[in-house]
Amino acid sequence: MTLPGRPRAWFRRLPVVTRLVLAVAITMSLVLAGAAGLVYWRVKTALDQQLNDDLSTYQHSLDQAVRRGEDLPPGPSGSLQQVLDAHGRILRSSDALRHRLLLTSAELGAVTGGATIRRDVGSLLPITADTLRLQARRVTAGGQTRIVIAAVRRGHRDEALRELLAQLALASGLTLIAASYVGYRTARAALRPVERYRSGAATLADGTQHLRLDVPGDRDDEITRLGHTLNHMLARLEAAAERERRFVADASHELRTPLTLIRAELDVALHRPRSAGELTDTLRSMDTEVQRLIDLSNALLALEELGSTDHLTRAPVSLADLVDAALAPHQRTAERAARDLTTEAAEVTVHVDTRWLRPAIGNLVDNALRHGHGSVRLTATVHDGRLRLCVTDEGSGFPPEFLPRAFDRFARAEASRTSEGSGLGLAFVQAVATAHGGTAHAANTGHGTAITLDLPC
Repeated sequence: MTLPGRPRAWFRRLPVVTRLVLAVAITMSLVLAGAAGLVYWRVKTALDQQLNDDLSTYQHSLDQAVRRGEDLPPGPSGSLQQVLDAHGRILRSSDALRHRLLLTSAELGAVTGGATIRRDVGSLLPITADTLRLQARRVTAGGQTRIVIAAVRRGHRDEALRELLAQLALASGLTLIAASYVGYRTARAALRPVERYRSGAATLADGTQHLRLDVPGDRDDEITRLGHTLNHMLARLEAAAERERRFVADASHELRTPLTLIRAELDVALHRPRSAGELTDTLRSMDTEVQRLIDLSNALLALEELGSTDHLTRAPVSLADLVDAALAPHQRTAERAARDLTTEAAEVTVHVDTRWLRPAIGNLVDNALRHGHGSVRLTATVHDGRLRLCVTDEGSGFPPEFLPRAFDRFARAEASRTSEGSGLGLAFVQAVATAHGGTAHAANTGHGTAITLDLPC
């Protein structure tokens, strides 16, 4: 049903339940009106057919009597008769009619010309007295033209139709009320979870933490799926808020130290006159801290981007080429430190995101070169659709109490390692592994440290 502009805008402003009930009521009204109209038409057609049959039979008997010059026979109960000449004068008539002519001048002319007239006298509604159905036909009797009019009363037929109309109106009204009530209750029941979800969202807007909507677990309808979607959205929002909180907390915690050192260097440099050499040393110290700030910012931004990325861009790449590209920047560092850096990579193709996996491998190698000792070895194998990357060194290993938090942000094994670095390298490695749907594991081998990545490829 198409509504004009203004009613449509008014309709859209109504509450959803009201709109649903109105839609049900309007639709049911149309259906009931159509059904009632069909029933009324069928019953009326049957009653009219019966009435017309009686009228035609009576008309035939009157025609025969007029042709033979006999007395007019009686018809059905309450029937009327009238015989006119060609000029409309009444020759014979029922006592109930007296001298009332049943035909108009136009109808008289049409019948005289040979037409058959059939029409109703009186209306169904409002109720009127002497409701008739008449039929007029021209008859030739003894060489003269006669107009024979037969009429039967419609009282029983009209009463039956009025009773039918009343019953249809009552039944349709009750059905419409029941349908509207059922529609209202159904709409309220269907939208009750939506209202509950709205209240929950309002509670979240008020600052409530760890909020989840109460979604039934034994249903799979549209409203239930909406609830699951909202819960997923709430989880994502909570995770995003937690990432933001952690990012701010980590950044403020780690940026404080280099910024404090830079400020201290500047204060000392400005406190008294300094020689060119002292100023150069101060600038070099500040440059080191600035580079540390840059590295820290880049690491934090990379972790944040990994944490908020839904899908990695996997592409086929040669595993050997990937390992060589990741180790190339560290070969000179290993040579300067007189340490062996060896690789063993299978000649296979893997489907990974090289944008993230290459720096993760580089972080592992850099971590081993910076904090470990002896030879550094990288092995890369593929088995049952999983890529296994392992970097080992020959250092003293992690303290046992440090292993459970080795991949935490800013975690440092102070007992066995220097404070050099930001403490975000292994956190980045684990984030890359998690984004690929894999895991990262650190362990002491007895001859050093082994850090392993296990990823689907």
